[in-house]
Amino acid sequence: MILFPAIDLYEGKAVRLLRGDYQNMTVYSDDPAAFAEDFARRGATHIHIVDLEGAKSGTTPNLNVIKELLRRTNLFTEVGGGIRDMRTVETYLDAGVSRVILGTAAVTDPTFLREALSKYGERIAVGVDVKDDRVAIRGWMEQSARGAVEFCKELEQLGAANVICTDISKDGAMQGAGYALYEKLLAEVKLPITASGGVSGLEDVRRLNEMGLYGAIIGKAYYTGAISLEEALEAAK
Repeated sequence: MILFPAIDLYEGKAVRLLRGDYQNMTVYSDDPAAFAEDFARRGATHIHIVDLEGAKSGTTPNLNVIKELLRRTNLFTEVGGGIRDMRTVETYLDAGVSRVILGTAAVTDPTFLREALSKYGERIAVGVDVKDDRVAIRGWMEQSARGAVEFCKELEQLGAANVICTDISKDGAMQGAGYALYEKLLAEVKLPITASGGVSGLEDVRRLNEMGLYGAIIGKAYYTGAISLEEALEAAK
């Protein structure tokens, strides 16, 4: 299983939100690229980045921060947050991003979703953010009518290569991952799934690995010192 240490960006800083609440934000660093360099020194090969401002606005306000991170590391870098048209996809890919994550637009704009998957294939991941079994959109501020399992089945039919699934109720809460959600999805679809939200200890990493997930994202647990990145990487093997 691939472990993705996470950096969430807001106004050029590395931050974390609690359950997606922009009013409940903790700032961890004014130099996100330094965090990425530290991840690499500790053995990480991949990194997960979300532009929280972009998630609300549909723009790329932290593009220069991401470019600096790419310049200073050789990590496989996936980026999400506000990617809602082909121009934005191409802006990130041209900048050197390894994979872009479609969120809101994957739900609201099926034509764009099909075009992105057709043109870029494995360089496209789809973020499926789940609250009460429904897919949330626009920075988790709205809940769509789409069921999580139903939507993932459609993604599988469209040939999506990767799904990043967040259990919003678990995100940042340090109460364990959303195992029931992942078990349900794994039973229904054959897509490579990355678990996001709630990884709070080594047992979470081991259990997700044993479930057969493609990847797991680690955020707050690392920032607060609750989990060692080196030990988490070992548990993911």
